[in-house]
Amino acid sequence: MAFEPDYGETLVAEEERDALTDVARDLLDEPIRKAALFNLEQRIQTEVTDELLAKVSDGDLEVQEILTDHFVRDLHRRLYGPVWEWGGRQRARETNIGIAPERIAVEMRNSLDDLRWRWEHGTGVTPRWLGIAAHVALVHVHPFVDGNGRVTRMVADLAYIAAQDGEPLMGYDWEVDRKAYIRLLGEYDMTRDPTALAEFVNVVELD
Repeated sequence: MAFEPDYGETLVAEEERDALTDVARDLLDEPIRKAALFNLEQRIQTEVTDELLAKVSDGDLEVQEILTDHFVRDLHRRLYGPVWEWGGRQRARETNIGIAPERIAVEMRNSLDDLRWRWEHGTGVTPRWLGIAAHVALVHVHPFVDGNGRVTRMVADLAYIAAQDGEPLMGYDWEVDRKAYIRLLGEYDMTRDPTALAEFVNVVELD
């Protein structure tokens, strides 16, 4: 992520400070600056990612577990719970993105159950398609107050890698044209078909 000029000197807004956990406040020097907060989130993400990828590699974390609402909620809690009071909590307010809050739990569970069923029953689903399908289904729901993008991309990455059989392993390249990406998300909202987005997001060989 490229910071804007002087981003490192920008102070965290009071509203954001109020949502920080006591643990995060203890770890961050006063006054709390956005760059320091970003670095803390990135460090936590790296630790969680390394642990989960190791489990996938060892066969201890499979597609069937990743594509569950419990896993998604726990992933959000692990990424954001140490920093934010809302870590792991479902969105309770209407937003201009996502579905109505009262529909989140059922929609997320049903969408992931459907994808898991399609994968388990061999309905022609490829690993590349599966990860993106999980990503866009969760983006459509927008289940959390914040952090939806990071969580949905990580779910996609883990599902894609766990679904592959053989070498070399491939991963998604999320450096995409943002306007085209948003347009394709809008198309998915109307069609519920992730194929175009799965073809749009490039893949790269993993080290």
